[in-house]
This record gives sequence, C-alpha cells and structure tokens, in this order.
Amino acid sequence: MRAIILSNLLALALAAPLAAQQAADAVAPEAATGPATAEIAGLSAAARAATETKAQGKPTEAQDWMIAAANPLAVDAGARVLREGGSAADAMVAVQAVLGLVEPQSSGLGGGAFLVWYDAGTKSLTTLDARETAPLEAKPTYFLDADGAPLGFFDAVVGGLSVGTPGTPRLLEEAHRRWGRSSWSGLFDEAISLAEKGFAVSPRLAALVAEEGDALRRFPETDAYFFPGGTALQSGEVVLNQPYADTLRAIAAEGSAAFYGGEIAADIVRTVRGAEGNPGLLSSADLALYDVIERAPVCVEYRAHDVCGMGPPSSGALTVGQILGALEPYDLAALGPDSPEAWRLIGDASRLAFADRGRYMADSDFVPMPTEGLVDPAYLKGRAELLDGATALPEVAPGDPEWDHAQLWADDRSIEFPSTSHISIVDAAGNALSMTTTIENGFGSRLFVRGFLLNNELTDFSFETHENGLPIANRLEPGKRPRSSMAPTIVMKDGAPVMVVGSPGGSRIIGYVAQAVIAHLDWGMDAQQAVSAPHVLNRFGTMDIEEGTGAEALAGPLGEMGFETSVRELNSGLHAIAVGEALTGGADPRREGIALGE
Repeated sequence: MRAIILSNLLALALAAPLAAQQAADAVAPEAATGPATAEIAGLSAAARAATETKAQGKPTEAQDWMIAAANPLAVDAGARVLREGGSAADAMVAVQAVLGLVEPQSSGLGGGAFLVWYDAGTKSLTTLDARETAPLEAKPTYFLDADGAPLGFFDAVVGGLSVGTPGTPRLLEEAHRRWGRSSWSGLFDEAISLAEKGFAVSPRLAALVAEEGDALRRFPETDAYFFPGGTALQSGEVVLNQPYADTLRAIAAEGSAAFYGGEIAADIVRTVRGAEGNPGLLSSADLALYDVIERAPVCVEYRAHDVCGMGPPSSGALTVGQILGALEPYDLAALGPDSPEAWRLIGDASRLAFADRGRYMADSDFVPMPTEGLVDPAYLKGRAELLDGATALPEVAPGDPEWDHAQLWADDRSIEFPSTSHISIVDAAGNALSMTTTIENGFGSRLFVRGFLLNNELTDFSFETHENGLPIANRLEPGKRPRSSMAPTIVMKDGAPVMVVGSPGGSRIIGYVAQAVIAHLDWGMDAQQAVSAPHVLNRFGTMDIEEGTGAEALAGPLGEMGFETSVRELNSGLHAIAVGEALTGGADPRREGIALGE
C-alpha cells in the first residue's frame, strides 16, 4: 500500500512540516513507505516564509545572497550551501541535484544546460555550453523515414532515437572546478538524503504524470517509477529513489567520470540502443568524448544596459537581443504595459527576430553564422524602422545581416516543446549565475535509467535537411548540438549585474525573458512583478495572450490592428533576481518555485 498525504499539503509549493506531520499521523502505520512526513517535507522556516511572500505577490528581499529556482526543496538545498559560505556555482550543483529528483520531468543528469556566469573578482562575464550532442553514428537523414519523409514529432521523441549525449553532469563539475569553494562531495548530500528517505510528490509533477499517461508506461523502468502498482504518482505521495541516490554517490566520489564511463555509461547506452520499437545510436564513445565548451557571451545594449546571454547553439541571447534592439527607438515606458501599441511593437519585433532565428541560427561550430551581424546596431536600426506604423506587419521575412562570408540557408522547420527549468543565484561575494537546464520535452525520451530520465534533445534539430535545394542550418550532423531557445540572461549596468533572469517554456522562453527585461527596465516593475506580469507573445504571426489575466483585454485592440489572436495558457517559469542596494527576487506564480535570500 502506498503512502498518500493529503494533496493540499503541497498547494503552496510543498507543505509546512507541522501540517505534514498532522497528515502523516492520520496515515495507517502499514501504509508508510518512508520516514516521518515532517522530515520529508523538511522545508526551512525561511523557505516557508518565502512561499508566503510569493503568494502575496511580493518580492523576496535580502542583503547578502539570493537564489530563485523551481522547487522549494531545491532552493532550500542551495540556500544551505550559500549560508555555509559556498559560491553561486556550489549552490547550483546542490539545486540541480535536487531538481533532478523532485522535478524529473524538466531537467536532470540525463539532460543539458546553458550557464551564464558573472565573476565579481574579475568583473567579467562568460558562458558554459553543456548542450547535448548528436551521436557520432547519426546522419543528417536521422529523422527521415524509408521514403525520405520526416517522422512525426512524437514518433521520434519517445524512445532512444531522440537521446543526445547528456551534458549536465560535466557542467556541474566544470562550474565547480572554476568557481566552487565548497567540498564537491558534500554538494550532493541533500539530494541523496531526499532520494533515500523520501520526498513528497508536488502537485505539478503529479498532474503531469497523470496527463502523460501511456507514453510513460511504454518502458518498464519508467512505468515502475511513475506508476507504481499501476497507479500514477499522487500529489503528496512519498517517493524513494535509491538508484538516483546511488548515481549521485558515484558522481560525488568520482566526479563526472563516473557518469561518462563505467557502469552508469554502459547502462545509458544499453537503454538507448535497446529501447524497444525506437532504438537510438548513442554510444560509449559519445559519452567518453563529451565536453563542456566555454563561449563568449552575446550582449545587446538596451536602455543604457547590456543584456547578455548564451550565444549559439542557443538562439536565446541573439533573439532576445534582436527583439530589444528593434524596440530601442520606441518609448515603451511612456506607453506602459496596458497599451496595445506597446504590444504591437513587442509582437512584431519578436516576429522579425524569429524570422532571422529560423533562417540563420544553429550550432556555429558546424555552420557559419552572422552572429555579430544579427545584433549589429545598424542592422537592428533597420529592423526597427519596419515597426514604424500603426498596424501589424502584413508579413515578415529574414533580414540580410552582415556576414564574414556568404552562405545561403533555408528556413528551419524544427519543433521545440516546453519543459525545462531555470536557476538564478547571486552569492555573498557578488558572483551571479543564470542557468537554464532541460531534458527538452516533458519527461524527455521517457527512458528511465539509474533513477533519472534521458533527454529527447535531438528532436530540437530540423527533421528536414534541405528545402528547395538549400541546406537547413539546424539540420542534424554527427557531434552537432541542436539549436535551443534557452535564454539564461544577466543584465549589466556599468560592468555589474542588475538583473539575473531566465525561464523554461520551449521557444516561448525568448518572449518570456524579453518581456521580463522590459517589465523591469521600462515599466519599473520589481522582480516579482516582472515575472508575474501577464504574457503577450508573438513568434510566427499569432499573438498569444495569456488567459485568465488582464491581458485578455488586449485581444480586441490587437485584432483591430491586424493580428490574429489566441487566448491561451502561457506557462512560463521565470526566476529573477534584481541587484541594487539590496537583492530582490521573484519566482513565477505559474509554477512551484520560490526566491530565498538572507
């Protein structure tokens, strides 16, 4: 019999220990599958207070350090590291280790990440690319059937075919090697304890398991974990994950080498290549050869700030930068957040940026890219002039940015579905970290091995290789990293951070992040207001308007301007920290995270 704790214990992002204990007392002794519920809930008083602050719509305030992430248990783990003098990189390792346990559908050891780092000592920015790579045995026709037609998206996703070489474990180690101050092995203690003693399933995880249904039941290991006894995990249920604890113990003792070689690597390869009905090509060589790449940040000036983030293979910083660069000449502050005209400008600036994204952006290690040309002020000024009207642009097309050398590309046709997670941290020394981490689609490939899910990142490539005789930049190639929309961002002013922000959400990440920056810099919103503000997004022509918010009032005026509109759920997961005389943090009310600081 499975231990079920009342689901309302987690309604405010996990229950307070006292309430959890009361519920546990009502559970028959024979139903228990873990330790006392108070120990499982285990949130600090500070985390419970931060949950209440978020519920009131207020930012969390602090003087020394701040962390914002997608689950209170993960935030608590990172906060303990920061209290003990650890760096933002140390705290990130602890947070990611817990997120992979309590939010497995979004990120974990089987996925990848992009990290933007501000070093307070050197007053410099850099980025680390831990994006997954395509197997060396794969060919550009990987996602075409025997007749040369593209596979259906979910026909490719579920199983081994979609799995790229994971990058997250090596990123954790590399970030700690560069910027860590705490003992490496101790950073996994919290996650190991939760995995062995049990954690309470959050409402979000339970709902997503129930919605996913059959796809999670296709593979025995995945089915056994998410549907124990044939029933989907329930909100508040106590879950143990000993295989995950064992995996973390190996990494804590041996570093990432334990993941990329030996028994763990062998199990990953066996699972991918043996996936019934849809095997993949990931090999032990792919794992052994994987490395994290340091890249220069991409920055665009906006309102006398530098908005900086991850360059290719991410399209995030380039596309966010193009949106903001095109809006630079327009006085959004005067228009305000309720103005249809402001959203016309933002929407069409986004459409123009997405047109360039589809044509030019991919892994620059494999294809030539006009990276500097895409964010050149003169080029963005020309794109801004296209917005000088009163109605929606009838159509948009890629521009003609300056190239180092000529290259013709066809427009991309890849699909990117929302999942993912984001971590923002500022430590007591002033270092800042913005990291977006993912296994791509919710529950990734649905393959479960050693206590964690494997990614489906290869489906971020274009399934088609050419169009009208022209190659598609984001086509799959051996060893290549698929284009991503992840946009971990640090906004700088006079050489120091003023905002650390990012979000999950597939290709909508770009709009979520751009709007949060606009909300803070143009409309004077604090960190919590900026991440809570209603969303209005336009990527490919349709203006998506967040249902159940005041933004619904914009549908009529935007329609009169010539936009097709769609009122729908827009489930971002923004986590932001504003840096000033004090630190203020905000966590997206649409998800379960919190901001916590001291």
